[in-house]
Amino acid sequence: MLPASYQLPAALVLVLGGVISCFFGYRLFRVVLALFGFIIGALFASSLFASSAHGAMVAAAVVGGVLGAALLIAAYFVGVALVGAGLGAAIANLVFAGGDRDPHVLIVVLCAIAGAIGATYLQRYFIIVGTSFGGAWTLIVGAMAAIGNRKAMEAAASGDVWVAYPLDPAPGQQWVPVAWLVLGLIGLAVQLGWTGGEKGRVVRRKKK
Repeated sequence: MLPASYQLPAALVLVLGGVISCFFGYRLFRVVLALFGFIIGALFASSLFASSAHGAMVAAAVVGGVLGAALLIAAYFVGVALVGAGLGAAIANLVFAGGDRDPHVLIVVLCAIAGAIGATYLQRYFIIVGTSFGGAWTLIVGAMAAIGNRKAMEAAASGDVWVAYPLDPAPGQQWVPVAWLVLGLIGLAVQLGWTGGEKGRVVRRKKK
């Protein structure tokens, strides 16, 4: 977990990454990869140090973030596969969410593998769907943290499980999955109809 003084900047980074991913994910996919690579790398590297070692933790976060961003940018197709895998895992959890139970880990793994394979063949649409909903979740968490929600601020800086686990809402925040779904659909519509470009449209415009 990052020091308290860095929680607001961390929240603003999540907001920025969420907006770019949700509404411009396909057009700026390499930027999205860089941002999320930085966030993941920073969270992982900073977790290796105790919270009392502020200097070392921040330095590790910066180094880990840069390495994470560089890794995902360099491994473009890996990034595409990760988007598909994340989407597959989210769908598995969505199916089981109605029964108030978690899916077996094997089911999640199989769905993630299916999503990764599908993403390699339908890159454009997997990227649009994955970045829309992934960005929507990141935007919601970052916005909640930025306005002072205590649980969200802790999650934004610590990488708590509910930040990356869309269908396991924070305690007492039952509206979050609904807001995530609505915002994700809006981002999906924006990308398919506008920012995704002509190639991102479900139905291409006829040339005159």
